Amino acid sequence: MSKLLVAAAVLLLLDGCTAHSRSMPYDAWRLGFFVPDYMEVWIETADVFDGSGLVYVQAGSGLPSIGYPRALSKGIPEVFRGDPKGWPDRVGWGAGKYVRGADLPRQIYVRWQSLVEPKTYHTRIDIPESTRKIMRKKEKAFCRFTGKTEVEYREAIVIGLAPGGIAKAWVTGPCLSPIEVTRVQAKVDPVGPYDGRSGGKHYPLSPTSKAYIEKFGVPYGSW
Repeated sequence: MSKLLVAAAVLLLLDGCTAHSRSMPYDAWRLGFFVPDYMEVWIETADVFDGSGLVYVQAGSGLPSIGYPRALSKGIPEVFRGDPKGWPDRVGWGAGKYVRGADLPRQIYVRWQSLVEPKTYHTRIDIPESTRKIMRKKEKAFCRFTGKTEVEYREAIVIGLAPGGIAKAWVTGPCLSPIEVTRVQAKVDPVGPYDGRSGGKHYPLSPTSKAYIEKFGVPYGSW
């Protein structure tokens, strides 16, 4: 058998095992990230360890969603309208994507650069079976987008990242209220950004966030 056919057979076997062991009632779940206003980060990787024992590397990466600074803002504002203190009462979906082919997660490893400090953090976020059970449960909710009562799942995990290495996770759905999963304290990675390949240089902080930090500081202890 050729190497190409062997590779194809292995892929089919893995795909079959994943489909067979998938415990959720929908095709894919979503992983999203956000940060408080001005507290910018760069996510190097978010790796998923799913319930069937498979690992999905780079299930998430890049810039998370942020309220301020605005994406199209130009120059440093005279008045800073954002407020980074604390978490919102109702979190959104964050910036991210659907994790396709994976079962519901039992652990998510996140490694990110906190640009306002700057430091590189990493941590593992445990997703207990009680949370996976919530994600499999159908619920009714009034959806303001459609004006109707919808039946849906909490199919998204949203993770907030804050200075000091704080990571907090929720599960939520398009019209369902978020439920807090856990809050963890990450550790500083002594290797530094980009696995030590950048000479200690982090992803650049925007001028607007830099100006905010210089004027108001970082509200540690509010997350």
